[in-house]
Amino acid sequence: MTSFWSVWVSVIIIGTLIGSTWLLVATRKSQTTDEETEQKMPHAFDGIEEYDNPLPKWWFHMFIGSVVFAFAYALLYPTLGNFQGFLGWSSTGQWEAEVAEADEKYTPIFKAYAAKPIEELAKDAEAMKVGQRLFANNCSVCHGSTGRGALGFPNLTDHDWLYGGSPDAIKTTLLYGRNGQMPAKGLNPAMSKTDIQNMTHYLLSFSGRSDDKAAVDAGAAMYQTACAACHGAEAKGNQAVGAPNLTDDVWLYGGTASKINQTLTYGRAGVMPAQKDLLGEDKVHLLAAYVYSLSNK
Repeated sequence: MTSFWSVWVSVIIIGTLIGSTWLLVATRKSQTTDEETEQKMPHAFDGIEEYDNPLPKWWFHMFIGSVVFAFAYALLYPTLGNFQGFLGWSSTGQWEAEVAEADEKYTPIFKAYAAKPIEELAKDAEAMKVGQRLFANNCSVCHGSTGRGALGFPNLTDHDWLYGGSPDAIKTTLLYGRNGQMPAKGLNPAMSKTDIQNMTHYLLSFSGRSDDKAAVDAGAAMYQTACAACHGAEAKGNQAVGAPNLTDDVWLYGGTASKINQTLTYGRAGVMPAQKDLLGEDKVHLLAAYVYSLSNK
């Protein structure tokens, strides 16, 4: 923080401690005792009276102790603005020390795993226990604890892969991430609502869910000009660009007529964050083996 705010915070903290001490001393009776008296306060509320007993010594001393503790804490730890305290402690420094200690302990383990091929590692039960924990901490929030995915997040337990399900392809996806883009209306921004409806019928026809032959034929013609460049002439997809197979029953964003229509109308954007800088290559290698094992059991 700036010098102004550092001084501002320090003045408030020190002023509060001094003010609290003054208030405690100024308002207590001149003499404290552990004995109760019969003297009462000069007021009553609905017949309720209050005894005027001095603050017990132990209670008063606890207040004094708390003030002393607060002053000591402010001097030892980062409390007064930019002053770091005489101990030089910080939460960041403690975290870095704990990370360094963990790295020293676990780095050799991950390096040993990284030396094994992914296919072999996927059969190592102990390694997969570690991989499962990595997955739970870094992947399950999107793909689910079992890897079965959700709307907009791929199922990792089947054999339907947008960018390939080989060990190298999975590792590449984890290391560098993916940025999938489905442009609205494909490559034909002039596509009308009727064209989109026809295209929807065409895509539904692959699974026998449309019997409107005229709409299917019109959609097939439109498909070749607006979609085939990415998804292929037979709509089987293209893993080189992450274009999904449109002829199976796997739909990342939903396969109902309304969902397909929505995808065609507004497009889709999916981002898989890169994990290389977050986890490092050794952990990614183990994580890739775990993901590979989900669909190759």
